[in-house]
Formats: sequence, C-alpha cells, structure tokens
Amino acid sequence: MRSPATIWVDGKLAAALPLPDRGLDFGDGVFETVLLWHGKPQFLTYHLARLETGLQKLSFPECRATAAEHLHMAASAFTDTPWAVMRLAVTRGSGPRGYAAPDQAVPRTIISAAPLQQDRKQAPSPIALAYAGITWASQPALAGIKHLNRLEQVLAANEARAAQVDDVVVLDGGGHVCSLSSANLFLVEEGRLVTPAITTTGIAGTRRRLVIEQLAPALGLTVVEETVAVSRLEQAAELFCCNSIRGLQPVARLGDTAWSEFPIALALHQQYCDTMTC
Repeated sequence: MRSPATIWVDGKLAAALPLPDRGLDFGDGVFETVLLWHGKPQFLTYHLARLETGLQKLSFPECRATAAEHLHMAASAFTDTPWAVMRLAVTRGSGPRGYAAPDQAVPRTIISAAPLQQDRKQAPSPIALAYAGITWASQPALAGIKHLNRLEQVLAANEARAAQVDDVVVLDGGGHVCSLSSANLFLVEEGRLVTPAITTTGIAGTRRRLVIEQLAPALGLTVVEETVAVSRLEQAAELFCCNSIRGLQPVARLGDTAWSEFPIALALHQQYCDTMTC
C-alpha cells in the first residue's frame, strides 16, 4: 500500500526540505512535471532530454541518472493509482551565501506526487482564453528550459483567474505571441500547424515536441515554428494548447472570437491517446 507521504528528497520520503537550498533561495534549478498512469511515466524520454538540456545550460554537475533513478522509485509507489502527476525538481543543493554557485555543488532531487481524478484520455473540454497584461521577458540563455523561476507564470495565472478564463495568451516584449501561462499554443492555418518559435523566451514543452515530431506527422500535418503576430490568432481555423497534464485542449474562445468545431485538435488528441504507454 502506498504511503500517505508524497514528497521525496534525494530518493527518501521526507516531510521537510533541508535548508539552505539554492532552489528556494535563487530558483537555481530545473523541474519536470510528469504524467503517470499506474506508475508509468508518460513520454519520459522527452522529459529527461529537456531536463538534461536545462542542467547543462545551468552548468550543473552530472546528475540526470540519479534524478531518473529517484523518479522511477517514486513512480513505483503509484502503481495502484490510474492517473497521477509527479513534479521532479533538481536544485543545486546547499551552498554559502551569494549568487555564485559553489565549486563543489551537490545537486538535490525533490519529488512530489499526487493522484489526478480525471481520466487523461477523456475528450478534452474546450477552454476560454484572454490576453495577458504581463509579457514574457527575453533571455535567450534560459529560453526553452523549465527552470525554477516561475514568477512570470504566477502573475499570468493570477490574471487568468481575475478574468475568469481558463488561461491567458502571453506575448513577448515585441508584441508577438509566445504561449499560455502554462501551455504551448498551436494555430491551425490552411491545413498546417503553426507554433511560436522558442528563441528568446518560453518553454519548449514536451507535448509541443511530441506534436511536432510524432502526432502531426502521423496525421500528415506540416508543423511550422515561426514568429506569430496576434492578428493571426483570431483568423486561425483552430487554436489548441498542450502541456504534460492537460494533454491537448482546443480553444473555444479568445476574447471576442469563438470557435465551435475542432476537427484537427480532436484528431491530434486521439493520436495522443494512442501514443501513450497505457
């Protein structure tokens, strides 16, 4: 029977985080949010690849293998749970005061997990969006990775709640479309898929990569990564978003623009379900 504890630190069940920790002090680390089905991590190869990219960009000592080992250990506690969500964070661990990383850093893994009530293979409910007031800051050195600094996302999520919508479309400093607060965005234009390029800001989502590399090609769809102007959103035949927990969700409303049919998004969702290791 699974222990009621849902937090592991360095592979051991824990109730508290050892301090000091540079992840808490400075956001010095990366994380992955992994979907589990009866303890099986979904699309783990993509998660571990992005984790490795983040660790390299932040100049962490080699620790991917240890992180993966701890993740599998924690996931095995959920074999009796149909669906669960797991958050794996890797911080630079403890260190002296100051921003500079210690010469001999010892990375720390922090894992939390909880059951999900909804069957992630169910047809997704279309969502309503608004435009965010906040914009994503430009920082090419961090673009693509899922680092622990998420205050921009907190502010964007607060805007979505205040606007009483499911999420918000966030632009970059130049006024171009980036993503939602916690998901990547795709447009359907003339039978092809378009998604904002990730060069100076944003997260390279695992489900975004899955759509580009597997799901769209399986349906004969071309995917283009490019700069996207706001005007193109409201002219698109469809919009849909994706992340590791939502899967693929069609957009029913963005501001004053509404969509009622989502054939491409739903076809991709079915392909997504068929690709899961369930």
